Amino acid sequence: MNGNLPFSSFVLIITAGISFYALYVNPRLLDKFALNPSKVANRRGFSSVFTSAFVHANLPHLAFNMITLYFFGPTLETLVGGLRFIMIYVISLLVGNLATVIKYRNQSNYRSIGASGAISGVLFSYILLNPFSGIMIFPVPFPLPAYIFAVLYILWSYFAAKRGMDMINHDAHIWGAVAGIASTIFLVPTAINEFLNNF
Repeated sequence: MNGNLPFSSFVLIITAGISFYALYVNPRLLDKFALNPSKVANRRGFSSVFTSAFVHANLPHLAFNMITLYFFGPTLETLVGGLRFIMIYVISLLVGNLATVIKYRNQSNYRSIGASGAISGVLFSYILLNPFSGIMIFPVPFPLPAYIFAVLYILWSYFAAKRGMDMINHDAHIWGAVAGIASTIFLVPTAINEFLNNF
């Protein structure tokens, strides 16, 4: 942003600010901003595809997403530029949430909040561009190569989504990650060749 606040930092500050406000000042925003797939499928409340990314279920949910954005967003923005960063973020958010709409369109009580799809897109865009960088994952006491982390992350999200035993939108993780990779390949044509040359 030409010496001003980076886009990634701006997104982090705005998301954290609105999430804190919704959690501790005006909890009604959690429901107002939440993605309701049934409504969107019936052409109502489409804005929630975007607004749901600005609120989180609790402090750990917010912290996990914002810490991930803090560590990987600025580096990705440096590599691809601010405009491409925002495009990757928004595309990943849209794809993750629209995949959620398709899967849960007949479940009128289903709600989804959080920026997980967008954050997964940022993370996997970074991994595509830095496949051998180290990523820590609890409880492994040493950093894993990013491409190995990516495989483990997708496998975990896939099986967790099939099991459906928690309140986490794992489908948004998966499709956000796919969108992050695809949008990076489209926006940075050299990305796939550089990735292959790393192996």
